[in-house]
Amino acid sequence: MTTESVVDQPEESRLLREQRRHPSESITVFFPMYNEEENIHAAVSSAAEILESLTDDYEILIVDDASTDRTAAMADALAASDPRIRVVHHATNQRLGGALRTGFASATKDLVLYSDADYPFDMIELVKAVRIIRQADVVTAYRFDRTGEGPLRTLYSFGWNFLIKLLFGLRVKDVNFSFKLVRRKIFEQVHLKGDSSFIDSELLIRCQYCGFRILQMGVDYFPRSRGISTLSSLETIRKMVAEMFRLYPELMALRRRTRETRRAAPSP
Repeated sequence: MTTESVVDQPEESRLLREQRRHPSESITVFFPMYNEEENIHAAVSSAAEILESLTDDYEILIVDDASTDRTAAMADALAASDPRIRVVHHATNQRLGGALRTGFASATKDLVLYSDADYPFDMIELVKAVRIIRQADVVTAYRFDRTGEGPLRTLYSFGWNFLIKLLFGLRVKDVNFSFKLVRRKIFEQVHLKGDSSFIDSELLIRCQYCGFRILQMGVDYFPRSRGISTLSSLETIRKMVAEMFRLYPELMALRRRTRETRRAAPSP
């Protein structure tokens, strides 16, 4: 399933009115952050603005991955000013995988959205994602146009998506894009182990193999303009590939167990 992501003002107002007529489940939005002092205020304020329109029961969670700039102090100041903002600090840097595992484990609401702090999409997209997840367990976004991140990183992205589809049969267009809305209850069965950026793929692979329904929606993409991204560095790619092969036997075993369980289940 896909949806259009270009939302003009009348359409935005219509979506918000419709959402108010259908009270939302509680929502956690969490941001894994490492040295995001230039982005933290914009990310948190944008999330709060949209969450206010969706539900009275929400929280914003910041996972500070041992930042060396002012991110940690700024996060603590935001939390002190609003009880709906929480911060979890890592004593040592645990990379994206560790930050995501902490965020998903620390979330307390029914729905959990993970996003980068560099504002890669308009947070109004969350309104549509909440509507779509009524029919699913996971909503993952894909970028309409990825070329804005530069030719090299675009090439890496297409190559990585093809490799994940080839090896795992994952039917997702943009596995590493940082917009994933999930039902918190999936983590009763989905147990993440990744440390690197492979964890984005791992999450979706485990969800698919466990039988959870994944739906996709397209969004407009805003390339990072502040701060530093290391996703396309050779070292990051090396760690992703190494972790993929480390977890490959376990993920294939999960796939086999799920298939065997389904075959053994009595017909309705």
